[in-house]
Amino acid sequence: MIETKKNIYFASDFHLGVPNYEESRKREDRIVRWLSSIEKDAAEIYLVGDLFDFWFEYKHAIPKGFVRLQGKIAQLCDSGIPVHVFTGNHDMWMFDYLPKELGVSMHRKPIRKEYNGKQFLIGHGDGLGPGDHGYKFIKKVFANRLCQWLFARIHPNLGIGIANYWSGRSRIANRETDEKFLGVEKEFLVVYAKEYLQKEHIDYFVFGHRHLPLEIEVGPNSTYINLGEWINYNTYGVFDGNEFKLEKFEG
Repeated sequence: MIETKKNIYFASDFHLGVPNYEESRKREDRIVRWLSSIEKDAAEIYLVGDLFDFWFEYKHAIPKGFVRLQGKIAQLCDSGIPVHVFTGNHDMWMFDYLPKELGVSMHRKPIRKEYNGKQFLIGHGDGLGPGDHGYKFIKKVFANRLCQWLFARIHPNLGIGIANYWSGRSRIANRETDEKFLGVEKEFLVVYAKEYLQKEHIDYFVFGHRHLPLEIEVGPNSTYINLGEWINYNTYGVFDGNEFKLEKFEG
């Protein structure tokens, strides 16, 4: 049960690091202001993937920057608010640094949760549903421990530089698709949600990845929610114990 006057918050796709340092810093400051604004009534917080446009943890090094967000998350966890972080397709190489240093719970796959009798399926959303076989193959390669070990042998100056270049090209290549609603029948996460409902009931499918704020009914008393992103929309989800709403941060 959620405590009275407490909410559960959801956000996704901060993509810190792009398009440049200045814009990323402004976005990071905005995200920190949002987290500060919700901490007074937050029961739990879910950050549903692609917090960073690229992230790789070497044994003794991480990408520099983003310290304000990390500090805020650590402060929230230290205050007793559970913070859940999901890996996305841009930051799947997060390992034990955030759980160990900040205190978050890390998730690599969608998870089931129940709040006040409502069933939630929460995940980043990449690799789900039909199609996109090329990406699904690449994801398996990136998740392979041998491939991760080999990449870790590259000096951080070169490895992070290569990865940032690749990540930026991926975002540019997918921008038009990201910003266009494809229609209910072609939205792969809608298709995934409808297929999932054939096995068991979910009240709220909560995903990121798609970059569009969306609320779509996918079955009787079942809604697919996409949380949008923080480059253009600054949207987030809030569940007050009775209903789920998409909101926009104006701070």
